[in-house]
Amino acid sequence: MILGRAIGVLVVLLLSLSRPAGAQLGPAGPPAVGVVAAKLEPVYATHQYVGRILAERTVTLVARVTGFLEQRLFKQGTDVTKGQLLYVIEKPPYQAAVAQQQATVAQAKAQLANAVTTLSRSLQLLHTPAGQQSSVDNARATQLSDAALLASAKAQLETAQINLGYTEIRAPIAGRIGISNVSTGNVVGPSSGTLATIVSQDPMYVTFEMPVVDALALNDRYRTMGGLAALAIRVILPNGKTYAHAGKVSFMGNTVSSSTDTIVVRGTIANPVLPGHVGPGVSDRELTDGEFVTVLLRGARPKEEVVVPRQAVLYNQLGAYALVVGPSGVVERRAVKLGRTTPATAVIASGVKAGEKVIVEGIQRVRPGLKVHAEIVAMPAAAATAAGKS
Repeated sequence: MILGRAIGVLVVLLLSLSRPAGAQLGPAGPPAVGVVAAKLEPVYATHQYVGRILAERTVTLVARVTGFLEQRLFKQGTDVTKGQLLYVIEKPPYQAAVAQQQATVAQAKAQLANAVTTLSRSLQLLHTPAGQQSSVDNARATQLSDAALLASAKAQLETAQINLGYTEIRAPIAGRIGISNVSTGNVVGPSSGTLATIVSQDPMYVTFEMPVVDALALNDRYRTMGGLAALAIRVILPNGKTYAHAGKVSFMGNTVSSSTDTIVVRGTIANPVLPGHVGPGVSDRELTDGEFVTVLLRGARPKEEVVVPRQAVLYNQLGAYALVVGPSGVVERRAVKLGRTTPATAVIASGVKAGEKVIVEGIQRVRPGLKVHAEIVAMPAAAATAAGKS
């Protein structure tokens, strides 16, 4: 009897091992995927160009009189204010020249006063037996000559005072001053070259070259709003960061390049001191004169476009596509035409409609024609933010 039980157990075990694995586990359910509903978002049309940041004003400082450089009164690489004293050239030779010309003016005034008195006396005597017309004429000529000498002396005094003023070199504009090319103790003069350079800091210019085809199209599109002046300029810094402040187009060139068929466009953009900086320094502002940047010229009016997270767009040898879960839960492959894309979002020009569910999670587990279990997931925060700021 024990032998019979053993044989029965063995038979049951062999039958269980011979069953297919699916028969053991039962039918498997459809794979689960995360989907996001494609949304209509206000998207601004943008055009991208390579640009350069330029200072609104650049001034080179030069000495206008010759002398020893006695003082440098600024810290290199910092901001200076308009009228701030920067250099002092030795004053005594020019102070002496002013004093000499002041004496010359005083002498000329005395001579003129004497000539005026002589002329007055000659005129009084003219109608007496002692008077002569020749004496009047000579006195008048002397008076006119002395008046001219006084005017000349005053002009020379003014020149001496101007030269004395040139011994103090002041900032003609507010801005950031660079390195000083001459140290104190050296003789400087008009032929010494640039002492230092000042560049204005806020606002700055952003210049770029635009294909004339783009310029004509944008002018036509926004003609009633002021043409290119209605567009906003956004700047992407060399480190990939989008600059916080927007600019406006303020200038458009009057000639088209014959070699590139482009036209120069210039915008004005703010460049304030970064929050948290105690004093001016090399890195207290984000825009620097001469800096290369990426320029995004953004349209004045947004247009409703279909937006999906960037990870929903896939690529193969046929181009871009997305996997959409249809109403019956079956995966569909949709070829898509892309509009503007960012690292977070993609604008779908065609191929996916608003409200359709695109797969963003579990893509590797599915294929077109497969029935899936779709679960709505939240749009990634980065994608939601980028869609709102496009």
